[in-house]
Amino acid sequence: MPGTSGISRRSLFAGSAAGTAVALLPTGTATAAPKPRPKAEGAAKSAVTGASYRAAYHFTVPDHWKNDPQRPVWIDGEYRYYYLYNADYFTGVVGTAWRLATTTDLVSFTDRGVAVPKDTTPNGDLWSGSAVVDTGNTAGFGAGAVVVIVTMSPGGGTDDQEQFLYYSTDGGLTFTNYGTAPVLPNPGVADFRDPKVIRDEDRGRWVMALAENDKIGFYHSDNLKSWTYVGGFVHDGIGVLECPDLFRITAGDGTVKWVLGASANGKGSGLPNTYAYWTGSFDGSAFTADASDPQWLDHGWDWYGAVTFEKRNASGAVDAAARYAIGWVNNWDYANTTPTIDCDGFNGTDSIVREITLEKASDNTYYLASQPVAGLDSHVSRTVNLGDVTVDGTKVLDYTGISYEVTTELTWSQLTGAGLQLRRSPDGGRHIDAGIYADYAFLNRRNTVNADTSGKWQESHTPFDPSAGTVKLRILVDRTSVEMFVDDGRYVHTSQVFPYLLDTRLALFTIGGSAVFRNTVIREFSM
Repeated sequence: MPGTSGISRRSLFAGSAAGTAVALLPTGTATAAPKPRPKAEGAAKSAVTGASYRAAYHFTVPDHWKNDPQRPVWIDGEYRYYYLYNADYFTGVVGTAWRLATTTDLVSFTDRGVAVPKDTTPNGDLWSGSAVVDTGNTAGFGAGAVVVIVTMSPGGGTDDQEQFLYYSTDGGLTFTNYGTAPVLPNPGVADFRDPKVIRDEDRGRWVMALAENDKIGFYHSDNLKSWTYVGGFVHDGIGVLECPDLFRITAGDGTVKWVLGASANGKGSGLPNTYAYWTGSFDGSAFTADASDPQWLDHGWDWYGAVTFEKRNASGAVDAAARYAIGWVNNWDYANTTPTIDCDGFNGTDSIVREITLEKASDNTYYLASQPVAGLDSHVSRTVNLGDVTVDGTKVLDYTGISYEVTTELTWSQLTGAGLQLRRSPDGGRHIDAGIYADYAFLNRRNTVNADTSGKWQESHTPFDPSAGTVKLRILVDRTSVEMFVDDGRYVHTSQVFPYLLDTRLALFTIGGSAVFRNTVIREFSM
């Protein structure tokens, strides 16, 4: 992971939580968490406080630990979503398996248990990789077999990572290892992981994108069992590139672009620590970027290990003009610091699934825009329509809530800043601020409890043109996260937060003038 030079990624997966958690009680008192103890699977809340920090409408691991999402695959009318899972989190034993959840709407998930277990071969546990459906039986396991190419590191370090193969003949529910030898051995380098495999139908072969420190390597295969290196894309200055992504997408104007993405750490350069991407062209072997500097799919502090995957309709047809994306709402700087450990017996929450589209900017460049998945609409349990609200200063609304979505469009004639105070405390001293100020949009968690004890990563920024006199905000608030979508998803900010459960108020504010918060609507969800 970025920022872990000299530290084994395997050791980070151990999840040794003792002494790092923070117990946040609904009385508003922060205390040092007791030493984590084993919990019953799916434990809902602390027996002491009766409080639960489990997200209301975001995916959470049933118990123990999760981190990197693995790209979902479409099988039998549903998405099969795998993710890295450690059942031994509370004992401090290292290593992740691949756990499976299934969904038809990408909002409500059904747990299917561990699909690819760890420590069943001398190679140990499983790291990130990707699953593909081998419809053409290129690997010889049968038409429609699900093949997983995954990184394993027998020694547990970054210098012996290799790629191994598992296969499934029951639709991806259970897997068998294809021997114990790697299908892509390590050539003698550190950081050789996270294979992302796609089918290149134009050329009748498989293509792998592999994270190799500051390079994403490209490989070809006819059968998924043997791979040939053909080239790579290099970019430095944003840490170790991880969890690469490669796909083709069509804009509304008919322009087709290839997108190369990776989770990366740009904090040292004042950039995000999330999903960097480049638009460009791909000839099957080499990627050519439209610009040298990456764009970012999320500008907050906590959207890591993200994957994108195909958008399909009910009949299974692929939508070439859109994809879905999901990310891990956490950060390796403070991965074990969360009240869910003590209150709910788990550590692992994902972002809402997002639909991404390719859009053309005013300067004729292209970018990826994001919106929450449409399936959320089917889970609305309550709608509060506040209409147009005029604000000059701070206005506390007659609404209380912990988990909700709020949408509004701000308009003004003269203004320095404006936005919302989310999860505001009864006395107004604690809150999360989201909005615009001068020439940037921002999400600020400084005035509520959060895991960043360094104080460095409290407010995220994206560009904003104040001369527009208007901005659209769509904000998803849950027990431990805030996701803000600015102007139809041109920019997104995701940050992990742990407000006290009694902090339920919502306020609107302006600075240096008045504004109208138009068409202000709050929606709550039930699962």
